[in-house]
Amino acid sequence: MKEILFVMNTMGRAGAERALIALMNTLPREKYHISLLVLVARGEVFDEIPKHVTVLNQKTDNRSVLSFGGTLAIIRTTFRCFFYHLQGFKLLPYLLKNLIKQLKSHQFAPDKLLWRLIAMGTKTPPKEYDLAVAYLEGGSTYFVADKVYAKKKASFIHIDYEKAGYGKSLDLDSYRRIDRIFSVSREAGESFLKIYPEHREKLFLFRNIIDTAKIKKYAKEPVAVDCPFAKSAALHKLLTVGRLTPQKAYDIAIPALKLLRERGIDADWFVLGEGPLKKELTDQIEQNGLAGHFVLLGSKRNPYPYYRAADIYVHATRFEGKSVAIEEAQVLGKAIIASDCTGNREQIADGENGMLIPLSAKHIADSIEFLLKNPAQKEQFEIASASIDLTHAEDMDAFYELL
Repeated sequence: MKEILFVMNTMGRAGAERALIALMNTLPREKYHISLLVLVARGEVFDEIPKHVTVLNQKTDNRSVLSFGGTLAIIRTTFRCFFYHLQGFKLLPYLLKNLIKQLKSHQFAPDKLLWRLIAMGTKTPPKEYDLAVAYLEGGSTYFVADKVYAKKKASFIHIDYEKAGYGKSLDLDSYRRIDRIFSVSREAGESFLKIYPEHREKLFLFRNIIDTAKIKKYAKEPVAVDCPFAKSAALHKLLTVGRLTPQKAYDIAIPALKLLRERGIDADWFVLGEGPLKKELTDQIEQNGLAGHFVLLGSKRNPYPYYRAADIYVHATRFEGKSVAIEEAQVLGKAIIASDCTGNREQIADGENGMLIPLSAKHIADSIEFLLKNPAQKEQFEIASASIDLTHAEDMDAFYELL
């Protein structure tokens, strides 16, 4: 039986984590023994990991990594790793160099800065694996490249690498020690190659695996009656699923809803997700007079009933790798409005199964108003979304070749 190790940064309720769980469920358990190591062993989806997967972490915490407690957990992990074999002192030149670079480029991102430290301060599994897979950029890739013993190594790219702030200064030579690199979309792959053109030959497309049967099953469950979503008396309900981070552009979505309501469109907008911008967004909602109309619901164990009950799914983001949330909305046959950016362009055929729009409050409001006032067009998008084939079974070939 072949031994596969997956390494992940955290196990929060986000798209990459859900796609990883679906992948581990897809691999034939009679052929492969699967292990999982999480660098910061916290996140809501730990209890969704398949039972046949061996979790190498001695202790795990299924609370949110994006909460205040999650931030403390990351800080504790960082301090532990700093003093592990004095890794922090060895990495001081690297940390200072990249900190200065981030500040000069106005892209201060301490999480990306510290993943190298966390990776180097995490104990190496003692055994050799047939395949070690870093399922995310940053820490997991650094750990697999530099510390894991494996016959073959692979890593996944889930974001627009260039816009997300990664690069050779942060990565050092990690990708040179990776045998195969999987990008979840073609555009995300091209973004990666702008920084690493030398790795074109080992870059392969591997689109997210989506558990369509599970999504459809859990979508049938009711929304909790005491939830603001269920209590909303609005004629129309809009939904977005994603972390509360600058990437997701909620700061533009909020004024878009204000425009809609000023035009007399009775709509409430709900967001499923947690993140560091919660207070800032809450203040913006209040300032725009949208309390009770633009609602941050937090993370939900089962988000699918919200998809099912929403009139339109809106994914107006600054950039993506490939959005699992869009694919989940498509599984449930929703009309989708998305910003015209990396990743989204490969998921939405404008005018056929949804709308691709420039990222501005006016364009978002105009598109939502158009669909709400043209139910036949909205229904056409819903039918087209539900008919999209999201299996991508052929993408697995390049993965199995490594084994």
